[in-house]
Amino acid sequence: MAITAFDLAQRFVGVTETPGMASTPLVLAMLRLDDTWPAADSVPWCSAFVNFIAWLLRLPRSKSLAAASWLAIGAGVDLKDAVIGFDVVVLVRQGGHHVGFYAGRTPTGEVLILGGNQHDAVNVSAFDPARVQGVRRLA
Repeated sequence: MAITAFDLAQRFVGVTETPGMASTPLVLAMLRLDDTWPAADSVPWCSAFVNFIAWLLRLPRSKSLAAASWLAIGAGVDLKDAVIGFDVVVLVRQGGHHVGFYAGRTPTGEVLILGGNQHDAVNVSAFDPARVQGVRRLA
């Protein structure tokens, strides 16, 4: 049985930023996989997390710290056809975008995302489906 991106990403649930001047080495490694400028884990790192998981599994990746860069990776699918384990969701947020792995829907229809930099940690969080800008299938 092959491991999916979602399966691997779940293993990182609980990884958090380090408050203050220090940084979490794993988060810095994720950031620096695609760019050399981040000096601390206090920068947006949702795309770094998705790139890190994709890199570990040799899946297509954006190689960018910009969440919107994922809109050009993989094949576009409708949200109603999203599949846990294979799809990445790009959301609009104030000041930019957010990206993470599709983790299902709540009973009230919110989109569940397994992602990094969600309240400064890797976790599953619920989002309004109106914020979904795109769903991309990586494999």
